Amino acid sequence: MISIIQRVSSATVTVNNQDIGKIDVGIMALVAVEKADTSKEAERLLERILNYRIFADDNDRMNLSLRDINGGLLLVPQFTLAADTRKGNRPSFASAAPPEQGRQLFAYLQGHAKQIYPQVEFGEFGADMQVALVNNGPVTFTLSS
Repeated sequence: MISIIQRVSSATVTVNNQDIGKIDVGIMALVAVEKADTSKEAERLLERILNYRIFADDNDRMNLSLRDINGGLLLVPQFTLAADTRKGNRPSFASAAPPEQGRQLFAYLQGHAKQIYPQVEFGEFGADMQVALVNNGPVTFTLSS
């Protein structure tokens, strides 16, 4: 699995003019599922997101995790992250999971996240989503499981 995580002051996902996921200070994570991914990769990616130290401590060093600050987590499915962009002018999605596999694994990630972290919100798999965020820093990282 691949994720782009962003440290945010706020983030919102809207579908059909209705907010379906919204957080204040925390991490917004765009998540892509690749063909070889399993529940093991989903669990590992979630642990990395929750424990990745990207928030400032008292000395203004990135030393605190999402868990440390008790921040919000917004998980948003985005299959385009799995694109191969190394050549040509059009992305290849050969490594991306087929839609049903992606849907199932994102649903697994949602269920697991709800079980282990209380402040989690979600985008909607396959929906036309409008994503708004205030990137704090900006601070953005790519994580893989």
